Amino acid sequence: MEFSITVLPGDGIGPEVIGESVKVLESVGQRFGHQFLLRYGIVGGGAIDATGTPLPDKTIELCRSTDAILFGAVGGPQWERPGTTVRPEDGLLAIRKRLGLYANLRPVKVFPALVNTSPIKASLLEGVDIIVVRELTGGLYFAKPKRRWSTLRGRRGVDTLRYTEQEILRILRVGFELARSRRKRLTSVDKANVLESSRLWREIAIEVSADYPDVELEHLLVDSAAMKLIQDPTRFDIIVAENMFGDILTDEASVLSGSMGMLPSASLAGLPSTDSSTGKRSVGFYEPIHGSAPDIAGQGVANPIGTVLSMAMMLRHSLGLETEASAVEQAVDGVLAEGYRTLDIGADGGDVIGTNHMGSIIAGRV
Repeated sequence: MEFSITVLPGDGIGPEVIGESVKVLESVGQRFGHQFLLRYGIVGGGAIDATGTPLPDKTIELCRSTDAILFGAVGGPQWERPGTTVRPEDGLLAIRKRLGLYANLRPVKVFPALVNTSPIKASLLEGVDIIVVRELTGGLYFAKPKRRWSTLRGRRGVDTLRYTEQEILRILRVGFELARSRRKRLTSVDKANVLESSRLWREIAIEVSADYPDVELEHLLVDSAAMKLIQDPTRFDIIVAENMFGDILTDEASVLSGSMGMLPSASLAGLPSTDSSTGKRSVGFYEPIHGSAPDIAGQGVANPIGTVLSMAMMLRHSLGLETEASAVEQAVDGVLAEGYRTLDIGADGGDVIGTNHMGSIIAGRV
């Protein structure tokens, strides 16, 4: 089969980890007889330097014309000077918004071989297998007003936390559907003791739960969820949260897996579904949850596993290649079991290797 993939390496370590993910993807193509047509675009800081905008029109057109998007990372200190009005991250937010990618799936899994690389006690990590469903196109990151200004009394800033019923409803349904296909337990995270938007969120969650009597619904305030995520992570199956809460909780959850470099993500316009007439699936956007890490860029020490696992999610959710996705995940599991580590997960004394070497070994195991 033939598939068209938009590849957006971005900034910092983005090109390094994307290069290894592509290497593994090419190995998948060779083993299973697929052809992946890779079309590269620019985004983020590099795009600002080249075109003056973090998301050129050509890049968004490219994204819309392919089967899926594989993304590295954006950002860096050279684009964060005081007074800067255009930032690399604006390109990432714009892609999500313009493609309607409102459902961000972030799996948090602890590989057995890495239980001793996390600062969390190994006894708490056995069996951790969580998916955080983060609402991606609403809330504080997008709602208006959003601005800064000066007054006679000093500088001020405002961001707005706003959600509509439809935005909340659709992300909760994604969570309930996923929970129904797994362990049938959904935790809805909010701050209903303080925020009106969270009170609306909780109210709608209760209403939607009536359509899923087989799924156990739990409500947790975000601060309590943050605590329990470390104290008792195996209690969670599916966590659904608004944009900022989901962003923060998954960064915290990366500690469970041993490193932020381990976690993949998929940004989708709802759960994947195939058009029966064309076989076409909606475009998805796949990226590791880590940032551009400019402090280690170019050193060959970045962990590519989160990007490789994001590519596996792409195979599963956008291309419908379940067997191939599982082969990639099993290859990663096997390489870790053999003791290979990148610097960020090398605390247990395994064989610490570089970015390129890790990608090559995983590709060889597919």
